[in-house]
Amino acid sequence: MIDYIKGKITELNPTEMTVETFGIGYKVLISLQTFSSFENKEECTVYIHHYIREDEELFYGFSTKDERELFRLLIGVSGIGAATARMMLSSLSSDEIRNAIIAEDIARIKSIKGIGIKSAQRLVLELKDKIIKGAGTDIPGITGRVDSGIVEEAVTALVLLGFPKAAVQKVVNGILKENSQITLESLIKSALKKL
Repeated sequence: MIDYIKGKITELNPTEMTVETFGIGYKVLISLQTFSSFENKEECTVYIHHYIREDEELFYGFSTKDERELFRLLIGVSGIGAATARMMLSSLSSDEIRNAIIAEDIARIKSIKGIGIKSAQRLVLELKDKIIKGAGTDIPGITGRVDSGIVEEAVTALVLLGFPKAAVQKVVNGILKENSQITLESLIKSALKKL
């Protein structure tokens, strides 16, 4: 399995790019987020999701592991294919998608081309708990002696206040490394000071 391709960008447009490495040009389908990250760059490292079906073999590429993890989470939902997931990542940022799912913002999710009300509801139903627990991000989950209920409540509260999930997770992890016996209230207050 290919994890990433590092090389020279020979072609780049808002939906696909070609990355040359060792004389081989790889055509990679990308989102608008990834396009924006690689615009005006000559070289890149693109993280790959290798998509294989009976009649096609495609590379989907992402500028960050975080975006790739969210893509993989999205295509795991019934009725959401790779093309729809790429459209979602082109319409909203990774954090906006996570926040909309956590907040159960069906209207925001439904505003994406190709997503109807049933698909939006299914996304919320199937992914909300997973995203709260840290799935769909490359930030490692919180492990150890900490009560996971407190962590989930703190992260959910901070995300609902408008902070990006990845930033919240990172700050909360840092606080818990310093004090694993912290209360929910103290955890949220400490995180607010650092965000």
